[in-house]
Amino acid sequence: MIPVILAGGKGERFWPVSRKHRPKQFLSLDGSGKSLLQATAERLLPLAGGWENLWVITASHLESGVREQLPDLPDANLLVEVEGRDTAPAVAWPTLEIAKRYGEDAVVGFFPADHWIGEPEAFCHTLRAAEALAIEKQAIATLGISPTYPSTGYGYIEQGDAIGTFDSLPAYTVSRFTEKPDRAKAEAFLASGTFSWNSGMFIFQAGVALAELRTYASEMINMLEQEGPTVYPKLPKISIDYALMEKTQRACVLPVNFSWDDLGDWNAIERLHKDGQTNVDLGNHVNHDTEGAIVYNTDESELIVTIGLKDVVVVRDGKATLIVDKSRTQEIKQVLKTLKEDPSYSELL
Repeated sequence: MIPVILAGGKGERFWPVSRKHRPKQFLSLDGSGKSLLQATAERLLPLAGGWENLWVITASHLESGVREQLPDLPDANLLVEVEGRDTAPAVAWPTLEIAKRYGEDAVVGFFPADHWIGEPEAFCHTLRAAEALAIEKQAIATLGISPTYPSTGYGYIEQGDAIGTFDSLPAYTVSRFTEKPDRAKAEAFLASGTFSWNSGMFIFQAGVALAELRTYASEMINMLEQEGPTVYPKLPKISIDYALMEKTQRACVLPVNFSWDDLGDWNAIERLHKDGQTNVDLGNHVNHDTEGAIVYNTDESELIVTIGLKDVVVVRDGKATLIVDKSRTQEIKQVLKTLKEDPSYSELL
């Protein structure tokens, strides 16, 4: 398998620790000491058979950071987007390049750089099954995470007909993709037993995906084939879900059960670190009558004191402090838009 790490994200909902030149994929959030990007590469190396077959695609302003974090990555395997155009071009361009180097039968996998996965052996086993599915059925395989609660923050995949077992794991056609549902729909999806969370991980043979892109996203793929990555600013800004996965008849899903989190916002820190404690303290925190808090401090010499608070996130990094109700962390992106409008805050972004 030729794994490609999608490492161009902004991680805005982890502000103020996640900044423009230090997004969340460069941070260690699970206590391992490794950044999310480094942990992702480490998980994928056994599948790639070494650094020479591992690829990364990232944004131009993050190129030096990726090289610093992954010094063993070959220069030719780092693709740099001059401008972010969402995930469809970020999948299409590497697939074209991999087909040129390895041939169209090569199996390619795409993996976000900011996921946490608790059982790397189960993860590798699942990807071997996805590889077999992609080859035997000419499928565009996606991993569906078996939901453990009625999340309104994830997209969902509804499984259709069973199409066989691959490396002891059952696979299904995709009946439909559904965007983030409201609470009632999420509870219905969970109760049905036929929905998975959309992990954003895809596995396919390069030639199969290119043929489908030529059918469903012809403008984008033709521009990339004819002009190469210099055409990026002219490309439509569109996700791979909208451009291909919701249209293709080749989409299949492998429901999986390994521990997974997409680390979408600060509440993910609680899921990783709660461990029965009243609060999650990552940094010096003295609390008085505070419960359900997530406290994160990047400077060991600083102290955060809370009194009488409940269900809040408190984050201190440099000259910026965030205090937000845990139920409203999605609104951090809206606040950042306000900060971007004032040049005096530019150093905090």
